[in-house]
Amino acid sequence: MSIVCYLPAGWMLDHLSFINKSGYNFCHSLEKSAQDCFDNIVIPASSDTNLIHIKSCTKKFIDEFRNSGEKSNQMVKRTYLFREDFFNVLKPHIPASFQTEKHSGTNLETSKCEQQKNDDNKSVITVKAKKKRKRSSELNHGESDILDYHLKISGIILDGSRWLIQEARRNGFLQPNPTDQFYVKTSDRGHNNCSLAELCEMAKCFVPMKEKEQKCVIDKETSDPEQVQLICVTENNTNNAKMLTLMGQNYLFPPRSSFLLSDFSCMQPLLNYKKKYGIIVIDPPWENKSVKRSNRYGFLSHWQIKEIPVPALAAPNCLVVTWVTNRQKHLQFVKNELYPHWSIYGVVEWFWVKITKSGEFVIPLDSLHKKPYEILVLGRVQGNTDIPLRLSEDEKFSAIPDQKLIVSVPCTLHSHKPPLSEILKEYTKPDVECLELFARNLQPGWTSWGNEVLKFQHLDYFTVLQDNDD
Repeated sequence: MSIVCYLPAGWMLDHLSFINKSGYNFCHSLEKSAQDCFDNIVIPASSDTNLIHIKSCTKKFIDEFRNSGEKSNQMVKRTYLFREDFFNVLKPHIPASFQTEKHSGTNLETSKCEQQKNDDNKSVITVKAKKKRKRSSELNHGESDILDYHLKISGIILDGSRWLIQEARRNGFLQPNPTDQFYVKTSDRGHNNCSLAELCEMAKCFVPMKEKEQKCVIDKETSDPEQVQLICVTENNTNNAKMLTLMGQNYLFPPRSSFLLSDFSCMQPLLNYKKKYGIIVIDPPWENKSVKRSNRYGFLSHWQIKEIPVPALAAPNCLVVTWVTNRQKHLQFVKNELYPHWSIYGVVEWFWVKITKSGEFVIPLDSLHKKPYEILVLGRVQGNTDIPLRLSEDEKFSAIPDQKLIVSVPCTLHSHKPPLSEILKEYTKPDVECLELFARNLQPGWTSWGNEVLKFQHLDYFTVLQDNDD
């Protein structure tokens, strides 16, 4: 379970635990393990006689094992774990002392902000803080909108987070920080993998496949690495993780999951997959100044996002969840244009609150720039609006509550969102088909799509726990 605790305010999640309980067990034969050991024995140029004898004995053992008949079927299970250091958020990214307000992360106390207008009708924010001089700064229109929104929800986030953090401390999930520890952003060791986005561009030159060829199924419990077929939905129907090889790089493929590696212009195989989804989670590449400056990834305009074929992918009453940045322009677009365009009703907002391992906000709640939370917009697909919505008793769903919190220690890798599976299942029917759009990692039981859909499945992000004989 990734849910540490649940209260009326929302949920405390353990993101790392969810990944590592996803079933990253990889089976391989003992014969192959012995051969690997043999191949890894290195004899120096001086060729010590004893080392040569060791290698000779090992070779003899492998030959005997190959001829042992029944024993050659023995398998070894190797368990992979996502690297814990990617969740090693010990201190806030921006210390409270850097803010004009006094903010205690441990007690989650915050000062009050007041907005006033000057003679030129320009927005001015004045922050009250004890024993500190008042400081004011002019805000542009976008910043003023963010401030107005923040003032409406900050109390909900502050109070709800406090209760969830207290409960998480009671059960030992969050621990006080030693005074000598500090925040260190872990480097992304996955940088050496091939550019998945560029690979999608290359795949557009391939000859289009027939509809029946647009699915690749892995259903055998073998230990051999599987080759990824581009512009094709790939399924892992086994109960173990599989190793995928793509452009010489290895990726872990969780059990009972599927994915399509393609970009916005090549979604047809997903539509031909002929599945209707009861949950669709979307994390669009929103346009913003930071993305433009860093050139971290390409972004889509609002009209391009509206072209995503969500209605064609959604089952009746599908629960749609869209991640939105704190920019009010994007939030209003989702609520007032995108969801009406997709015939989504019952729209509510949730908040993902990011904390350190000791329970502090990763950024002070009243920071004048970045915020320690992100927004999720949820609603249900109406389907055919010409037909009255009628649900049988077994199809009725719980109403989606408004302004719930999801509190967790975030992954230090950019845009690695917390898992929503165990939270959302309360609002859908059992065994529902789930889809994530613009995904960068895979989940058991889900179909994932995106031009970097395998990014965080790269083997560099994992460590080997142990080998166990079956």
